[in-house]
Amino acid sequence: MSTFSGISTALSSLIAQRTALEVSGHNVANANTEGYTRQRAQLGAVATVQVASMFSHSDGVGGGVRVAGIGRADDVFLDAKLRAQTSGASYLAARADVYGTLETSLGEPSETALAAQLSTFWAGWHDVANNPEVGSTRAVLLDDARQLTDSLHRAYGSIAAQWREARDTAVSLVDRVNAVAANIADLNGRIQSVTLAGGVAHELADQRDQLVTELSGLVGASVQRREDGQVDVFVGGNALAFGSTTHRLAVAGAVGFDQATGAGGDPALGVTLTWADRPGRTVALDGGRVAGLLTALAAPDATGNGTGGILTEAAARLDAVATSLATAVNALHTTARTVAGATGTDFFTLPTTGSTAAGIAVALAGADDVAVAGAGLGAYDSSVGQQLAAIGLRNDGPDDAWSRTVVEIGNRAAAATSRGTVAEAARASAESQRLANASVDTDEEAVSMLASQRAYEAAARVLTAIDEMLDTLINKTGVVGR
Repeated sequence: MSTFSGISTALSSLIAQRTALEVSGHNVANANTEGYTRQRAQLGAVATVQVASMFSHSDGVGGGVRVAGIGRADDVFLDAKLRAQTSGASYLAARADVYGTLETSLGEPSETALAAQLSTFWAGWHDVANNPEVGSTRAVLLDDARQLTDSLHRAYGSIAAQWREARDTAVSLVDRVNAVAANIADLNGRIQSVTLAGGVAHELADQRDQLVTELSGLVGASVQRREDGQVDVFVGGNALAFGSTTHRLAVAGAVGFDQATGAGGDPALGVTLTWADRPGRTVALDGGRVAGLLTALAAPDATGNGTGGILTEAAARLDAVATSLATAVNALHTTARTVAGATGTDFFTLPTTGSTAAGIAVALAGADDVAVAGAGLGAYDSSVGQQLAAIGLRNDGPDDAWSRTVVEIGNRAAAATSRGTVAEAARASAESQRLANASVDTDEEAVSMLASQRAYEAAARVLTAIDEMLDTLINKTGVVGR
């Protein structure tokens, strides 16, 4: 090693420690930057002479220190865990929101909800049966019946409105997915260019990781990393963002609620997610908010085992209640006689096409058309009226069907909320673990800066000592003794 190599060694330390100071300062400056992952200067020793030649030799001492690279404190396993937990939590949260909104719109139990309206309706039949000679009781019964049909209309309308809102939300979320995927592809290209040029693109990688996590919350995305710094994002096993290229998603299927339930006359058609460049090829999501919304927008299950769409099955249950109500009342009312002796009149009318809950109506024109008397039992007999009042107590009646529907929706809503709460806690834990590994600790950075500063001062002192030594050797050698 030459005499002057010590200067080079000290200089390398000055440069390396200055870089380490700059990296720590960069970390502190971005301590509150969302998504920022702390960085660290990776120092390495400069090896001694390794190439043998005739006149080269080495005393075994290295050539100083160098910055081998700027590391990024990310952890692929923690990142993957966060994405998986975010995907599941978003899926369950979307289902819990749908159930919560559905429960609110049905309004059970309350004095104005459908169950209370059914009870009032059967009480009206009791009043008519107890006072068949009083015309006002028949008028009140008709008013109660019209309020009941209005409740059915409102309940169905609120479900249909929620379905349309959920579909609009799904469309907007898919548009966001396409935009995020395009941004990831753009960042992939930029990161690759910087990496191949020998630069560091950690800030761009931070932005990309945030977008990938967002995609996981939307459609349950998974990631594969490339050696050139790019990542490939997959949805349902197929590439959404492949390097710097993307494939767009689109919402397909039913565009209206009647089309989704089959009330329009055609077979029920659910809402699905497809590849825009390959129409008809559906995307099988395994998580994300969009997947949760699709479970609400799916068509009702034909087998009735409860695996269809949340909202379409609720509408089908409501239609079944309306049909049961009209069928049971009409079956008895057509056999009864009015005070004037007329018989064979339906109390309710059902639509020939479309939803029965949305189209059920009172068929009678006035209170005099209400029939409660049995055949041949006198004008003021009320035997059929008593049977009509007892429909509400049947185990297979509309009240029982609606009660089971409300209880089932309530149980599913409670289960969805509970599962969503647990999943969110797991997601928050995964996020905390990632932040603990990647976020900036200002105390740690202060210690790192202090260590770099001390090392810088030591290197400067070494440089000063070598300079003084060389000054003595050059300017004082041969002067002593003159």
